[in-house]
Amino acid sequence: MRIVFSTFGTFGDVNPLIALALELKRRGHVPVLAAPAMFGEKVTPLGIEFVAVRPNQDPNDKRMVEMIWDIKKGTERGLREFLFPAIRDSYDDLLAAVTDQGGADLLVTGELAYAGPIVAEKTGIPWASYVLAPLSFFSGYDPPVLPPYPTLAKVQSLVPGIGHLVPRFARLVTQHWPKPIYDLRRELGLPRGENPIFDAKHSKRLVLALFSHVLGDPQPDWPASTLISGFAFYDGDAGKTDLSPGLQAFLDAGAPPLVFTLGSAAVMAAGNFYEESALAAERLGERAVLLVGNDPRNRPTVSLSDRIWIEPYAPFSRIFPRASAIVHQGGVGTTAQALRAGRPMLVMPYSHDQPDNARRVRHLGVAKAIARKDYRAETAAVRIRQLLDERSYAERAEQVARRVQMEDGVKTACDALEKAAIRSAR
Repeated sequence: MRIVFSTFGTFGDVNPLIALALELKRRGHVPVLAAPAMFGEKVTPLGIEFVAVRPNQDPNDKRMVEMIWDIKKGTERGLREFLFPAIRDSYDDLLAAVTDQGGADLLVTGELAYAGPIVAEKTGIPWASYVLAPLSFFSGYDPPVLPPYPTLAKVQSLVPGIGHLVPRFARLVTQHWPKPIYDLRRELGLPRGENPIFDAKHSKRLVLALFSHVLGDPQPDWPASTLISGFAFYDGDAGKTDLSPGLQAFLDAGAPPLVFTLGSAAVMAAGNFYEESALAAERLGERAVLLVGNDPRNRPTVSLSDRIWIEPYAPFSRIFPRASAIVHQGGVGTTAQALRAGRPMLVMPYSHDQPDNARRVRHLGVAKAIARKDYRAETAAVRIRQLLDERSYAERAEQVARRVQMEDGVKTACDALEKAAIRSAR
């Protein structure tokens, strides 16, 4: 079967699809990844067919990254200034991807691929969808933390039942955002349809929740077609998963270090995170690895001892299990790897799903959280010391890791996709 996946976002959004595509290819299918052109160089070396879909993303555009990660307006500006104005281009590119080479047997889209449901409706191609984090369901029974309105999360804990107002509030705030999508549907002769931000993104055929049950369980207001598969792990660099010789030697030479990372996107808007992190590690007298990305401005300017190792990138699956604790931004991909590694974590969320993910791992008893505006060497050091000294965090992290490791998200998801495609063919 020819199965087309489509998404926008970061490598945290693309990597789960690579994991699924590799497994489907192993099973004899033809997976196709339709995403912004910047991802092609990481996908095609794996033998996976790639189709570029607009709008293009520039991984070196720091202005764009900082705009999207703004906690107050990041989500709105990302949708209204980047994705929605290009919806016609996205539609044309994705339509070509599913109709070329004899057509697709199944289309699978992430929630940011807003052209996906329209392409499926217009062509009749069977369609499944997926989400990566519980936030995406905007459940009234398990209300998320909305980044621009963190006070709402505090009110929810004090006033039982008020959580059902959160989805209504989110719909009210965003009601005018999807106008370009409604305009395209009208141009194509389609009815207005459901709300693209909350409802139309979910397939009635199959919604894969590509996260672990430890982050969230099914709620009464989730789509009836939802299946929680577990995380779909992949963190290779065009297939390469080795640690650099220098980093390997550093890890082998002493006690487990602290690991500081901002994932694949927030690292482009790091600010003083790495400088303060290095100072925090020095203050604690702990060994540390700073995964600073490719921007030279992320490298600390202060003089560092030989207890600190700086590396642009390392596969999380290889380095996280070697850590004493992990300090990160709370993206669901980074969080998933930290949970599987069974290490306590300090989360400094930016925006989108990250504040909600931070809340969930705190409730699991495996993490502490710190606001980005409060991240300084002295405050970070206090919280890290608590993670290291209070044995309950490490014990709980090991317990949760065993649960995550028992799940096989890739197999479960691919089994479900095959069944969905076969049912459609029949």
